Amino acid sequence: MCDFHLQQWPNCTITARIPRATIGTLPDDVLLEIFDFCRDGTEDWWHRLVHVCRRWRHIVFESPHRLNLRLLCTEVTPATELLDVWPALPLVITHGMHDNVTPHVEDIDNIIAALKHNERIREIYIGDIESLHLQTLAAAVMQEPFPALTTLVLWSDDESVPVLPDSFLGGCPPRLQTLQVENIPIPLLQKMCLFSPDLVELSLWKISYISPQAMVNCLSALPKLKNFELEFHSPQPRSDQLPPPLPRISLPSLTSLRFQGVSEYLEDLVAQIDIPLLDQLSVTFFNQLIFDISQLPQFLSRTEKFKLLGQANIVFNSRSVKVCLAGKPGTATHGTLDLSILCRKRDWQLSSLAQVCNSFLHSLSTLERLDIRQGLTLPLHWPDDMENTQWLELLRPFTTVKKLRLFRHLVPQVAQALAEVPGESLPAVIPVVETISIEDPEPSGHVQEAIGQFVTARQLSGHPVAVQRWDKLLDLQFSA
Repeated sequence: MCDFHLQQWPNCTITARIPRATIGTLPDDVLLEIFDFCRDGTEDWWHRLVHVCRRWRHIVFESPHRLNLRLLCTEVTPATELLDVWPALPLVITHGMHDNVTPHVEDIDNIIAALKHNERIREIYIGDIESLHLQTLAAAVMQEPFPALTTLVLWSDDESVPVLPDSFLGGCPPRLQTLQVENIPIPLLQKMCLFSPDLVELSLWKISYISPQAMVNCLSALPKLKNFELEFHSPQPRSDQLPPPLPRISLPSLTSLRFQGVSEYLEDLVAQIDIPLLDQLSVTFFNQLIFDISQLPQFLSRTEKFKLLGQANIVFNSRSVKVCLAGKPGTATHGTLDLSILCRKRDWQLSSLAQVCNSFLHSLSTLERLDIRQGLTLPLHWPDDMENTQWLELLRPFTTVKKLRLFRHLVPQVAQALAEVPGESLPAVIPVVETISIEDPEPSGHVQEAIGQFVTARQLSGHPVAVQRWDKLLDLQFSA
């Protein structure tokens, strides 16, 4: 009991007694709410609760679905002993997914023992596995059906990964929602997509070649797919014999698309699909001599959130160059497009990105702002013999940009290129720009002279340009 003073007068005290509440007096439904609130995302969060007392143990095991109870089996877990102790709860299998665990040869036996309970398995995460062990798993226990499986993640760094048989996972897990595969060939991919209509996330990383038409056929069977990632291990040339054009399919639930490969493959893919709800598109091209992406702007024009792209951000890195497109500041209903090219040489970065931008930016009449900067790395070395015309070719497709922002390490290169714009080409290089902002509080005399030449030329042409300076390293208004 505890004393609670209602009021104190000069000569007397009125005291009320109320019962002292303890956790043991709480009803089961309240405890269940508390237990549900205690979930932290780990698989074994509930272990401490069931060891407190018999009542708590009963409450936890009476509500396995409400509390999402799972048993975690790893390569170092004695699966046979674990499964004998606990109730028949759903299983999560992991191998090679923890940095602090070094897999050993004998550890594969624990995974095999756990995989034998195929009807209870909900999630499988197998990574950093040698080819021999993967082949052993596929032959020993992974040919039975997995009717409850919702998540499958497989990856290996082994150069000689075996091709998984058609009987893998009994053919097709009917409840599969997430499939992530890296560097592991799965010939029955199309069959898995056809018989797993609940698939929400499909990630294919570092895979061998699969034709665009076959890929479209897979996607057409996945009406609930929200996230799709397709990344090839190396450049794959397009076949000379293209199939006849087919009616486009619609992916009604897809919101995120990530692609890495050659531009020809992307062209064949986007020409056959419509994604009305897409709001995130990430494209990485291998280095090529010629980039022709005429289908990409048509694809974007069929997607509502990519019709109001208002700003572009060009970023040079040590191994790649990319352009990021996003909506105008303050607008929320827009998509984002990241387009990268894997390339190390600076002149190749410029020429490649110029090709890409000239291929599809002409259709984007809403771009009003352009930032050019370097990634958050050490300053990049720019060869002295680079032609200024390469910078001008990069700027040429940005015909609607009104505000140009140059970050510190790139100010000299762009300023010198602008100073050398021929008079007859002046209307074609950022023709409507009104403001040039430079991240250089104390520009050199050379930079000032170069910017001044461009400003003077624009003023004489009747299109004056204002020059501003700022000292912020990051543009907080740009989201990319």
